Amino acid sequence: MGVTYSRGSYTPCARAGQGSARVEWQRARFPGNASPAEDGRVPPTEISPSTVCPIEATYEVLCPMTAAAPPFDAIPGAIPAPQARSLHRWNVSLAALHAVQGLAILAISFAKSPVVSAPVVSSYLTFDTATQTLVPAQRALFELPIGPAVALFFFLSAVAHFTVAFPARRWYERSLARGQNPARWIEYALSSSVMIVVIATLSGIQEIGTLVAIFGVNAAMNLFGWSMEAANEGRTRTQWLHYVFGCIAGAVPWIVITIALWTAATEPGAAPIPGFVIAIFVTLFISFNVFAINMVLQYRKTGRWSDYLYGERAYMLFSLIAKSLLAWQVFAGTLRP
Repeated sequence: MGVTYSRGSYTPCARAGQGSARVEWQRARFPGNASPAEDGRVPPTEISPSTVCPIEATYEVLCPMTAAAPPFDAIPGAIPAPQARSLHRWNVSLAALHAVQGLAILAISFAKSPVVSAPVVSSYLTFDTATQTLVPAQRALFELPIGPAVALFFFLSAVAHFTVAFPARRWYERSLARGQNPARWIEYALSSSVMIVVIATLSGIQEIGTLVAIFGVNAAMNLFGWSMEAANEGRTRTQWLHYVFGCIAGAVPWIVITIALWTAATEPGAAPIPGFVIAIFVTLFISFNVFAINMVLQYRKTGRWSDYLYGERAYMLFSLIAKSLLAWQVFAGTLRP
């Protein structure tokens, strides 16, 4: 009798009882009959169909005629209690640290008059009657206040840490037990995208379409991080495609900013690039890439990174450092009284 492993709790098949059955390990969300060896997963095993297993087990034996796959998220399990308490303290502390820095930057930015801002424009074509040709033109849309934008990415992080520390704590810990943290990638998709837009405006990029594209592709990079973790749950051999695609997406904003800085540096008569802008570009480029290195160390299980929760703490620390570096370099260059 053929039966199939699927996610959920153990339920004995109603047709069980005739000796042992051959079980083919197959994830419910991976259709078809791919070989577990080809999929990089656990090979088939022999079990007794008459065995009644505890409800909190990880997998379910399904009767091929009557059973249905349970929902993907219906997976019990959590991280060890001491580590859960430690991460709770980390999240509470980081929520406070981000919130305090955000409030400080907000107060500093409004204390300076006028508020430091960068112009955002829209480009279009207009018809030149003198030359009878289409020529590029620009229209000012609004001024992007730099200080409040910096405060915004602090507040986004503070809200995320508070959420996983309190209302979503159980979901967060169950996700960590599965080697995932969707909350991290959602927060990064928003906060780091605001950061890259701030860096772009300080580098002289003003066109609204370019800024929106930079925000979007950076958000996509972080969402690839989420899909990387989801795709590799339960695998013994890492699937790297999501990581590669995320790196390609993540490189695009930095290429655009590099072109802007190179153009400003090589154009005769252009204003010199402020030193703090160069410092921001170098330090934040390194900081952004540290996150990618952290993921590689996690999936290669290098040293302490063999524990997924060690990598989780590293993500937290790197996020705080990157945001603080950008914020206080912006303060030194534009917001300082």
